[in-house]
Amino acid sequence: MGNPKGPLFPDEVILQILARLPVKSLFRFKSVCKAWCLLPSDGYFVTLFNQVSVKEQTLVAEVSDSSTLICVDNLRGVSEFSLEFLRDRVRIRASCNGLLCCASVPEKGVYYVCNPSTREFRMLPRSRERHVTRFYPDGEAALVGLACDVGKKGFYVVMAGYHRSFGHRPDGSFVCLVFDSESNKWRKFVSALEGCGGFTHMSKNQVVFVNGKLHWLMSGLCYVLALDLEHDVWRKVSLPDEISCGGNRVYLLELDGFLSVIQLSDVWMKIWKMRDYESEVWCVVDSISLRCIKGLVPGIFPICQTGEYVFLATHKQVLVYQRRSKLWKEMFSVKGSYSLPLWFSAHAFRSTIVPCNYAL
Repeated sequence: MGNPKGPLFPDEVILQILARLPVKSLFRFKSVCKAWCLLPSDGYFVTLFNQVSVKEQTLVAEVSDSSTLICVDNLRGVSEFSLEFLRDRVRIRASCNGLLCCASVPEKGVYYVCNPSTREFRMLPRSRERHVTRFYPDGEAALVGLACDVGKKGFYVVMAGYHRSFGHRPDGSFVCLVFDSESNKWRKFVSALEGCGGFTHMSKNQVVFVNGKLHWLMSGLCYVLALDLEHDVWRKVSLPDEISCGGNRVYLLELDGFLSVIQLSDVWMKIWKMRDYESEVWCVVDSISLRCIKGLVPGIFPICQTGEYVFLATHKQVLVYQRRSKLWKEMFSVKGSYSLPLWFSAHAFRSTIVPCNYAL
């Protein structure tokens, strides 16, 4: 007979179970024993937890003028979390693998990178280039991106936009500043991107980090603009021929580690995936009828997805489409009046325990 006082499960099985808990539950269970208390700082477990977590996507959005946000999870429903630990009024500019890049509202040029699940944050140093005040057209960087690979240490923050001298039109120079968390410094490079078009609010929000590159969809729908963070080089990535110059609404998302676009017409939602990144080969992975939500289609926006489901936001609702069962479900609805539509502040989010302060 076995030892009745021995563990019920092997340690590896216990770790696999704990790696599938919500972050809040994981931290709550730190008081169980010394070994569990050390788990959030154990390199092996952190890697395991993050590898499991990045397979799921949630949606975060602002629902009031406070620092409270909702998090909509396919399995766990709706929960709230706050960014009050930043002690500043902020708005989310980018999201990547559990980290958020937030801009201070009252003080332009102040940015934070935080993990709302662990409440850890880092204020970014100001660049000597005074980059925010020199971007065109609204005094802020046109593009803000956050790159975080859960399998590596550190993160990058990117700010880019057309340069203009005071009182002059933009001169065609596309200025890019990249913050490296390991060196705690900004680097700058300037590229000639004449006629590269502009960006809508949604194309700014939906920055995608895959294959070591950040991606933004051009508002003209001719291509995706990609930044190679290793070589500081911009690249144009072609869209599928069927939609590159079409009049349908197109949105850039990630799909299980692949670059993806979702094409919306009046009655169909078509999901494309870039099967081969180097050769820019796209394929259709799903075509979804929108007839049962026809009245919502003009104001609906896809926010994030996995191979199992797609989250979409309207002015006051968050919907999920289950791809296997082909069912739609309302996950959240704003009660009362709220000026900003949910899609305006919605971002894809993953709940991880990625740290912000590797090099500090």
